[in-house]
Amino acid sequence: FLHGVKDFNIFNGDTLAAPAFIENGRLQRFDLVLANPPYSISQWNRSAFENDKYGRNFWGVPPQGRADYAFLQHIVSSLKVNTGRAAILLPHGVLFRSEENTMREKMIRSDVVECVIGLGANLFYNSPMEACIIIYRMNKKTERRGQILFINAVNEVERKNAQSYLEERHIKKIADAYKNYCDVDGFAKVATIQEIEENNYSLSIP
Repeated sequence: FLHGVKDFNIFNGDTLAAPAFIENGRLQRFDLVLANPPYSISQWNRSAFENDKYGRNFWGVPPQGRADYAFLQHIVSSLKVNTGRAAILLPHGVLFRSEENTMREKMIRSDVVECVIGLGANLFYNSPMEACIIIYRMNKKTERRGQILFINAVNEVERKNAQSYLEERHIKKIADAYKNYCDVDGFAKVATIQEIEENNYSLSIP
């Protein structure tokens, strides 16, 4: 409807309580997931997730006040093992909040996080805060294993008429840094999982 795509399925429902994309009693798996889960919701059935029949709590059960890691685990569970990849838009807090540290450690050690991109404030109508994109890849290239690329794009913003925008030059700078997957002074840094461990498994971009 929005982009001229004719092959699609739309479901309205509760992803955590009753996921709609099911095949033979299991979560359907995809090559690519693009997602913008609701930020840090507190109205969700945490107790049901503790005993999730789809096994989506492999990193742990998030606190009642923040369901972000429930959505992350749902999405990773929905990726194909060899070809699955995802880009997920989230609040910056998922990168460093202490109450999620154990889950974040397990996520990092699983080596499926390929890149963390920090975006500027006011880019999205539903939130004035800075957001981040976490890119997952279930089967990383050999040379990228044991590493995560950080891109600090919080200043890549154009302000016009009290609105913030990513212009083509900003998008290209971010995309080039991701494709090249190497250090760019003051903008991008490839960190090893060991370095992240030494920082108490924080993914905080600064």
